[in-house]
Amino acid sequence: MSAPEIDPAQFRQLLGRFATGVTILTVATTEGRPIGMTANSLSSVSLSPPLLSVCVEREAEMHDVILQADEFVVNVLSGPQETLARRFADKHPDRFDGVGYHLSPDGLILLDGVLAHIECLRHTQYEAGDHTIVIGKVVGGATGDGRPLLYYRGGYAALG
Repeated sequence: MSAPEIDPAQFRQLLGRFATGVTILTVATTEGRPIGMTANSLSSVSLSPPLLSVCVEREAEMHDVILQADEFVVNVLSGPQETLARRFADKHPDRFDGVGYHLSPDGLILLDGVLAHIECLRHTQYEAGDHTIVIGKVVGGATGDGRPLLYYRGGYAALG
């Protein structure tokens, strides 16, 4: 006996009740062009070694780039950065136009004004449905001050 398939709309409603933080993944192409995408699928995997996971849709521009890159960054957004989250979630021709960012000494793309940036070495990946789960080994980062941007029930919110 196989389990019945859940309706995609109901699945979204169910998981929409789980509030998550909002991040932007950043990575450079082999030519050095910055690529970024909004993601709320960040999860801690292991403390020793320090591992995290992010999920990237196979159709996303980020997908093949992150699988070819050795390193990537998870930028944790603050409450006032909803516009940035929306920009990197949409199909925007050049998401980085006018966006404040700088390069780390290792050439990683760090967004300005975030609560944290988490620097990762790509550790492994697993195909899962229409996404790929990317496991990163955390090798560095920094934190800032502020309150997080949240995603809940299909919309953005900030802690009061």
